Amino acid sequence: MTEERVVLVDEAGRARFDLYTFQNLHAALSENLVPDAADEGRLRTRIVEISGTIYHPPAIPQQVEDWFRLMLLKADEIRDPFEQAFCTMVHLPYLQPFADVNKRTSRLGANIPFIRENLCPLSFVDVPQRAYVDATLGVYELTRVELLRDVFVWAYERSCAQYRVVRDAIGHPDPLRLRYRAELADAVRGTVLAGEPPRAELLRAWAQAHAIPAADVPAFAERALSLLVNLHDGSLHRYGLRPAEFTQWRARFTPPA
Repeated sequence: MTEERVVLVDEAGRARFDLYTFQNLHAALSENLVPDAADEGRLRTRIVEISGTIYHPPAIPQQVEDWFRLMLLKADEIRDPFEQAFCTMVHLPYLQPFADVNKRTSRLGANIPFIRENLCPLSFVDVPQRAYVDATLGVYELTRVELLRDVFVWAYERSCAQYRVVRDAIGHPDPLRLRYRAELADAVRGTVLAGEPPRAELLRAWAQAHAIPAADVPAFAERALSLLVNLHDGSLHRYGLRPAEFTQWRARFTPPA
């Protein structure tokens, strides 16, 4: 899973088909990939040329922004996650709202409804590049979506097959850790930054103070304690902790050798 998809999973409840979400997706994807850093996450203000096609996207900046807002508004009204994803893959590259990295932004944006609905994410890793390029050109030059539709369906079926293999290989995730992913991370981070010891009673108190349902408090404290006991340098980023903070906390509760 790419770092950008991790961000989408973390923000699944807040990711929307709006300008803020897509500008930030583009900024994450285009970092160090566009000649002008000012174009990272910013709607384009100049004419763009697309290699390999005679199609010319709209050139007037205000028109680009107005049409992009309209496209996002219409996409947000679509209830079916597959239709919503495909709409994004068709219309975002056609409008070219950013100076570059539009197709990548559309492919990642297409995952918003899948992640939000807890469906298998869409990956284009194994899609033949020529098939995807030809399908996109069909939209640009003929405003026909049939080939891109076929590529989309093939890619999603392939993604589901790969997902099943990975899922079966790693077993089933802990449902409580999935349900309280953010809260567990907060408990771990809060314990370390407060310099508190990894103790179950303190974690139960934390859970109660943060409105974890009473029936889940013991199991929540058990999971949080396990995460704290097994915390190491390689897992600090998950909790927003710096190495120095972890080293200082660990030194307080680790007996000298």
